[in-house]
Amino acid sequence: MPLNAATKLFPLVLVALTLAPAAALAQQGYPAKPIRFIAPFPPGGTSDIVARVAAQKLTDSLGKQVIVDNRGGASGTIGYEMASKAPPDGYTLLLCSMGGLVSNQFLFKRLPFDPMNDFALISQLATAGQVLVIHPAVQAKTVQDLIALARTSPGRLNVGSGGLGTTQHIVAEVFQSATGIKLTHVPYKGSILAVTATIAGEITMTFADMAPAVPHIKAGRLRALVVSSEQRSNAIPEVPTMADAGIREWFPQTWWGMAAPKRTSPAIIKRLNGEIAQFMKAPDVQEKFANIGLVPLHSTPEHVTELVKTGAARMGKVIRAAGIQPE
Repeated sequence: MPLNAATKLFPLVLVALTLAPAAALAQQGYPAKPIRFIAPFPPGGTSDIVARVAAQKLTDSLGKQVIVDNRGGASGTIGYEMASKAPPDGYTLLLCSMGGLVSNQFLFKRLPFDPMNDFALISQLATAGQVLVIHPAVQAKTVQDLIALARTSPGRLNVGSGGLGTTQHIVAEVFQSATGIKLTHVPYKGSILAVTATIAGEITMTFADMAPAVPHIKAGRLRALVVSSEQRSNAIPEVPTMADAGIREWFPQTWWGMAAPKRTSPAIIKRLNGEIAQFMKAPDVQEKFANIGLVPLHSTPEHVTELVKTGAARMGKVIRAAGIQPE
């Protein structure tokens, strides 16, 4: 190339390099250090299990350690706030969920983060319905037996949950509305405590997360009557769905996903989404999730965004109808 032509081209090249997004350039070596994966719930629950499976798989595929950082409290809002304020460099990720991004906006008068605008959504990771479990001493073999029992003494039977406005509570409210029965709600500080209370006979029933309930169902310490998911659970395939039992109503489904702080490079989001697509196909992930009643998932960021939008419209109506007031 003639010298004068090269001289003319040099300013154009310089401008192009200047306009190239710094984040995209930095992404070429991503990740160059360990990644923090904020799980906004205490260790031991379903959310923690999902986070640790995803963290280990990303560690294996990215070649850098992904460290789960449990930040429980305030129905997950502490962890969400931390993630929303983290640098958008790809080194802070968030385990998001239906509760944190959808339900909480109706349960708190003010959130320290914006569910729709403070995060770059990456993909879903898993979904699950709740399972209605009762103490074995309760004289009900089916959900229709339970409904009949509840109708004889409105309010005498009680239903535990992981707290006011949790998915377990909201599912219980939808169940009462759909069946025309009246139960007394007993909130606990966590869904596992509601499961423990049902086993002990302190309460009649609870709509439990699959992971903590399935071992007790199989051991005979709890009796499972119905699942709120659209399909039967692979972990307890003998338990009917609500539709199987003749109850046709929309029930909230718990889902978990991965997000990053807003303005995280699209290239990093695409990279992480691709990694999730690969490891969710792994037989060990499929088996581990199935054993605890979870359905492993991969989706586009746009699909997660749509889930948040449509879920908020439905959840707002359910929560208002149940008379649940924001704190």
